[in-house]
Amino acid sequence: MTNVSPDATVVIYSGGMDSYTVLHRALNEGCDVHALSFDYGQRHARELEAAARVCSALGVPHQVVDIRAIHGLIDNSALTDTRRDMPEGDYGEENLTATVVPNRNMVLLSLAIAKAVNIGARRVDYGAHGGDHVLYPDCRPEFVDAMNAVAGIANFEPVEIRAPYLRASKAEILAEGLAMGLDYAETWTCYRGDTLACGRCGSCRERLAAFAANGVSDPLGYTTDAPRPDLVSGGA
Repeated sequence: MTNVSPDATVVIYSGGMDSYTVLHRALNEGCDVHALSFDYGQRHARELEAAARVCSALGVPHQVVDIRAIHGLIDNSALTDTRRDMPEGDYGEENLTATVVPNRNMVLLSLAIAKAVNIGARRVDYGAHGGDHVLYPDCRPEFVDAMNAVAGIANFEPVEIRAPYLRASKAEILAEGLAMGLDYAETWTCYRGDTLACGRCGSCRERLAAFAANGVSDPLGYTTDAPRPDLVSGGA
């Protein structure tokens, strides 16, 4: 077991907006942060690349776990199968199911708990948020509560799962990150892995709406024909 400080936490860090904010929140709390990312054969590696850059700049220990061997178990999703069309438009029931990766958060949390126990950390943080409740079952409070119960008994050392934004909207998460002075150009959200974000997939639409709600423009680059509610709202 690695000796870590009593304030050590493992942060599941995808490289997206939510986990980026969770990472910095933990750092601001004075935690000894160990960032953990996963390559599960997702459609592209843009988020993982963003995560690596941020952790390198911050001097945060960062491990990318290659679990591509399970790809054949979770490939029934537009996020893990490039042959599937990526749905566009705001999140809704009709286009949601195409982007669900089966059992993803249970798998990732299980591995993060293992790392926490292995290094002597007593906590795992991840970025489930209120806007995901109706979208993804593994972002609901009931799921987090159940995983917390399991994490308390699965090992000799109990681990606490923290989802600090479980009841916050994307806009509220962004507001807290902006108040911390975070640069969201250091994140990637788009479901596509092109040079510029598409601005049309559900993930982009949710991100842009959050910036619009905060009255600021998104610093991320978008394709020239992407609809930009953040600009229409008068963001600077």
